[in-house]
Amino acid sequence: MGISRRRFLHWMGATGAGLAAVKKAQAAEKEFHGYPGSFAVLHDTTLCVGCRSCEAACNSVNGLPPPEKPFSDLSVLEQKRRTDEKSFTVVNRYQVSNVPAAGPRAEPRAIFRKHQCNHCLEPACASACFVRAFTKTPEGPVIYDPSVCVGCRYCLLACPFNVPAYEYNKALEPRVMKCTMCYPRITKGLLPACVEACPMEALTFGKREDVLRIARERIRKHPDRYVDHIYGETEVGGTSWLYLAGVPFQQLDLREDYQIRPAPEFTSGALGAVPMVIGLWPVLLIGLYAINQRKEKIAQQEREQAIQAVLAQARAEAERKAQEAAQKAAQEKQKAIDMAVKKALEEAAKAKGKEGA
Repeated sequence: MGISRRRFLHWMGATGAGLAAVKKAQAAEKEFHGYPGSFAVLHDTTLCVGCRSCEAACNSVNGLPPPEKPFSDLSVLEQKRRTDEKSFTVVNRYQVSNVPAAGPRAEPRAIFRKHQCNHCLEPACASACFVRAFTKTPEGPVIYDPSVCVGCRYCLLACPFNVPAYEYNKALEPRVMKCTMCYPRITKGLLPACVEACPMEALTFGKREDVLRIARERIRKHPDRYVDHIYGETEVGGTSWLYLAGVPFQQLDLREDYQIRPAPEFTSGALGAVPMVIGLWPVLLIGLYAINQRKEKIAQQEREQAIQAVLAQARAEAERKAQEAAQKAAQEKQKAIDMAVKKALEEAAKAKGKEGA
């Protein structure tokens, strides 16, 4: 199977068209700034008591395996945890100063924050995924389609909040696992499970613009309780999961150095080359396949010629041996005949001699 110049140029043309489509899609993504009317969740950390009810509800709704320690065991709060393939959300405890961003010194106290996917308005995971396994829905959640995922895990590298996890323990069909903001529930008009389960109403669900309005009103009414900022309103271009806090957000492991620029703008340079590599990869593979096929064909022909030569030699040797055997058999047969004739003549001569006597 040779590679003709026409066929190679055809492959390159098809690849170029695919890369052009990818670049067009990437350009379109950079102009996207979230869907109007999408939903969001506000987490007021001043109301959270770390009961882990949200964890239990999330686990139940998503059919996740039970944790090593029951959700009623609060000793897990003694260690910082992150989401993984078995936990879409976790609550962490922070010992912080009970003051707003600026204020008098106060006694340290415990603050609790819920960790989960923040559902960015312009998700870096979706930008980095060249097979479009991640989608920012008009409702707000960022969802994942495992049927098209190729397991490259660039989404794990791209996420600015270190959220997605990978099922390394599943060799055949591993998936990227993360919070879906209960997308199947909210499309049916239901609340996300964690919001519904929170006994302290630390979680508020609604249209993003309404949730932002509620958060601003809380800050206006209680300036001594809150930092004058809604985390997620502008960070990495905005998120669908928002936070209020009474202490600097960095004390709750929420980075304050994220700019307003969407995260895809930071990942497109490093990870944007992935589609190009993937686009050229089939051409390289096809070329290698063709070369290997040609080598296999030549090797097969050489093997067949060698086999034919061996068979011909075997046939010639068999024919020679058959001829020799036939000649030997004919000689032995003639010898037996000669001996039989000789013996018959001798016996006839003896019989004639006895008659003469």
